Amino acid sequence: MAKRIDAESTLKRLRNRYRLVVMNDDTYEEVVTFKLSRLSVYITLSTIFVLLVGLTVALITFTNLKYYLPGYGSQSQRKELIFYKTKIDSLEKSMLYKDQYLENLKKVLSGDVKTNVLDTATLKIPEVERSTQ
Repeated sequence: MAKRIDAESTLKRLRNRYRLVVMNDDTYEEVVTFKLSRLSVYITLSTIFVLLVGLTVALITFTNLKYYLPGYGSQSQRKELIFYKTKIDSLEKSMLYKDQYLENLKKVLSGDVKTNVLDTATLKIPEVERSTQ
């Protein structure tokens, strides 16, 4: 029962109306008057905070400001990384072809294969596991 009374008093305090008056210090004339409640002030400040955070994130994400963040890297570094990644993939594939060729050549020279003609269409390249990062 005490919790319900406490929740009701908290809700009443949030909904109580207050008046904020801005006055001229020399003439004591009211310049602006606001009627506020704690709830409206809380909602207004929360909304402003969420909007500012959203605008800041959007500004950093969708503009070139992200390149000034530590750890993100520059655009030229990203292009270079993509270039080297494709180069490594092609070298790896070439190395697998050569390994398969040498293995078949050893079989032919040792006499394990019935024919000594290599068929390049039957070369099997094992799938290499790639880690995605």
